[in-house]
Amino acid sequence: MDKFRYFNFFYRYLGNSVWISLAASMLMALLDGIGLTMFLPLMQAMDGDSSGGAIGAAGEGMGNMTFLLDGIVATGLELNLVTLLLVMLGFFVLKGVAKFASEYYRVILQQRFSNKMRLSNMRLLAGYDYTAFTRADSGRIQNSFSSEVGLVTNSYQSYFLMLQHIIMLLVYVGLASLANPRFAVMVGIGGLLSNFAFSRIYTITKTASQRLTAEMHKFQGFLIQSVANFKYLKATGLIDKYKNKVEDSIVAVERHQRKTGTMNAIAGAMREPIIMLIVVAAILLQALVFEERLGLIVLSLLFLYRGLSSLVAAQNNYNMFLGRSGSIDNMEAFSKELAADQETTGGVLYHGQDRGVKLSHLDYTYADKPVIKNLNLTIPHKHTLGIVGASGTGKTTLVNILCGMLKVERGMLTINGMDVNDLDTNSYRTKIGYVTQEAQIFSDSIYNNVSFWEPLTDEVKDRVHAALKLAHADEFVQALPQGGNTEIGINGVNLSGGQRQRISIARELYREVDLLILDEATSALDSKSEKLIQENIDSLAGRYTMLVIAHRLSTIRQADEILFFHADGHYETGTFASLMITSNTFREMASLQSFGSPH
Repeated sequence: MDKFRYFNFFYRYLGNSVWISLAASMLMALLDGIGLTMFLPLMQAMDGDSSGGAIGAAGEGMGNMTFLLDGIVATGLELNLVTLLLVMLGFFVLKGVAKFASEYYRVILQQRFSNKMRLSNMRLLAGYDYTAFTRADSGRIQNSFSSEVGLVTNSYQSYFLMLQHIIMLLVYVGLASLANPRFAVMVGIGGLLSNFAFSRIYTITKTASQRLTAEMHKFQGFLIQSVANFKYLKATGLIDKYKNKVEDSIVAVERHQRKTGTMNAIAGAMREPIIMLIVVAAILLQALVFEERLGLIVLSLLFLYRGLSSLVAAQNNYNMFLGRSGSIDNMEAFSKELAADQETTGGVLYHGQDRGVKLSHLDYTYADKPVIKNLNLTIPHKHTLGIVGASGTGKTTLVNILCGMLKVERGMLTINGMDVNDLDTNSYRTKIGYVTQEAQIFSDSIYNNVSFWEPLTDEVKDRVHAALKLAHADEFVQALPQGGNTEIGINGVNLSGGQRQRISIARELYREVDLLILDEATSALDSKSEKLIQENIDSLAGRYTMLVIAHRLSTIRQADEILFFHADGHYETGTFASLMITSNTFREMASLQSFGSPH
């Protein structure tokens, strides 16, 4: 049943195209078989008697395949050496054309399969629910989109080569049955016996493939973390210790790869001996037991060798397929998991807001622990809300809810008068700007980082520079040797923390959002950079609806309103001045950060 499951896996991506590919393989085998049949009368003609009668008598040794000679005669051609040579040549030329068409079409299908698989999974990942994503294995995601795609594509090639050889085997058996039915029985027995020799190899290969896939997930996870944490690992000298961990994973990957390679080598080495064993046995049976005439033995031998070659080639390709079958199992499960956890969204397109955001009796719980309790709050359009509180009090949870990544019950959150559950989530998020503590920078030019790879027209350049100026980044960008064309390296390594942050702010301003979220945007910066970003934030007040999450109260001192979260899920709201009067906890926090008491 696994074989049909795997066929269905490929069929889902390629549809009826696979039948065309297999039909081309059948045609190729038929043309080859007919061409081979011509060898028998040709040998009779080359013995010295090339008369039509003598060649026709040779047809008696062809069993039921004599219809081919009858067909030649029916066309009005004379049965002689030249005619047979030309007919045989014609069939092999047609076989060559069929083989080219089959191989070319299979390459096209292989590329189409690879592209459809990548595109399908990328679409599924784009629609993946955020909560499910937080539970996912990053190494598995990375591995499934990189090396696993290549392995699955290679497995497609091996699988359909196996099917091609099986079809060719069936064609040769069918042709041989016309000439000598006993041949089909011999091939069947030989095939069954050879499968016993290969069955243990199949089992070992499939197990090694599954373990290889699991180990590659681990390796990719280590690789992602080594790049993300390279600076820390290098600065602390922990990189050698981490390297040892990665090396252990590499060794495990190599071990499983070696095992699958060894099994493929054994299967390949067994091919010729098995074929010759069955060929020798068949000749002996035909000549000594069944006392067949030489011509029929030769014809049977031709089909026998071709059929057994196809059989063993099918077995070898099947073993190579099994060596990568773990990747198919993973990809199939991975795609199903992505599909099962697709984000739900409403159908109302979002075109922006002018009525603000309203939270009504908002509750949210993580693992039965309340994080936000009965939150009631209105954020007017183009107002700035400062959000403060200790770690784990619900600040980031609230942001995730406002971005539509965490779902809440109907009525708890309305955007511009519409329930968030009714909104088309994708159109809503295009109007959200989000700047985090770690600036989201891409390894490309400043222009592409800000415009997000829009075609670089003069209009786009002008918009980029306008956004850079609004983000207080235009001056330092112009001072760079290549200006906006400057490549900023992995994670913006060629820029300072403040510069990276201003570039990420510029990107959100370029997008013309109407809700701008600054999540601890200054907490990772030095005092000078923090001051520049703070001035940037203050200059944007009144232009956008802004949510500013901060540990430092100085960052949100000028906010229109402050939401102060307590550790027990409760909260307080007010301006900076009013909270200093009404909230003992807020006043204590301000005192610890060197803010004086209000007068």
